[in-house]
Amino acid sequence: MDNKIESEKIKSWIIASRPRTLPAAIVPVVVGSAAAASNNKFIFLYALIALACSLLIQIGTNFTNDLYDYLKGADNEKRKGPLRVMVNGLITVTEMKAGIVIVFLTAFVLGLYLVYTGGFFVLIIGVASILAGIAYTAGPYPLAYNGLGDLFVFMFFGVVGTVGTYYVQAHNLSYLPFLCSIPVGALITNILVVNNYRDIDEDKAANKYTLAVKFGRSFTRYQFIFLLFISFVMPLILFFGFNFKGWVFLPYLSFPIAFKLTKMIYSYRGKELNKTLELTARLSAIFGLLFSAGILL
Repeated sequence: MDNKIESEKIKSWIIASRPRTLPAAIVPVVVGSAAAASNNKFIFLYALIALACSLLIQIGTNFTNDLYDYLKGADNEKRKGPLRVMVNGLITVTEMKAGIVIVFLTAFVLGLYLVYTGGFFVLIIGVASILAGIAYTAGPYPLAYNGLGDLFVFMFFGVVGTVGTYYVQAHNLSYLPFLCSIPVGALITNILVVNNYRDIDEDKAANKYTLAVKFGRSFTRYQFIFLLFISFVMPLILFFGFNFKGWVFLPYLSFPIAFKLTKMIYSYRGKELNKTLELTARLSAIFGLLFSAGILL
């Protein structure tokens, strides 16, 4: 019986980590590493540690979201999205708080090696990422509850994740990782856009004022399309403005997925949007891998 209970608890923690969201932590590291490799700056160990830290910060952020969305009433029995462990009683508040501390602390300790090799700027990046992950739904002014969630995701899972990964390997900054971070951030932000689009009614009732709640469904659909647009424009900018080879257009192989998502965001409602959410995450991963390959070739 004890083994069964332990197995169920492990399963609950895996659910709480939200595995389908983890490409949002992987893609910035892959693209940032590709940018470093294109400048002959790739260091496997540094990239591996950056990946571990990114995954841990993503998981810690997911744990924090699960806890505080539950405590604030944004997650309840009317939820349309995937299973959440807090609202279903699979993990207690005390357990989740302990999990948050352990995961973020592990990320910090691992990141100290990158601070040792890369200097104080890396420490700033790491601490800011952890604090932002907590502040997303916790604290006196939670970002997700005040229309700043989209900006947070774009900045930290796009710009900071990609540029930071480049920096810990190259130990300098350049235009390349910043430009590469734009489609990364845009497509990962779209995962949140779909999530908020689906949850407009529930978020409004819980006083969670996302951009979708503030500006409505039409705005959110246009936001989704705009973020797709700037993602697919970036290879053109790199090709014509920065002399990249034609391989940089490899991400265009994912255009049929983007087209399908555009149709879905206009036609799906409620729980149907969980399919859109899953495909949006898949597009982010596929585009990121193809983009990385295009940068390297």
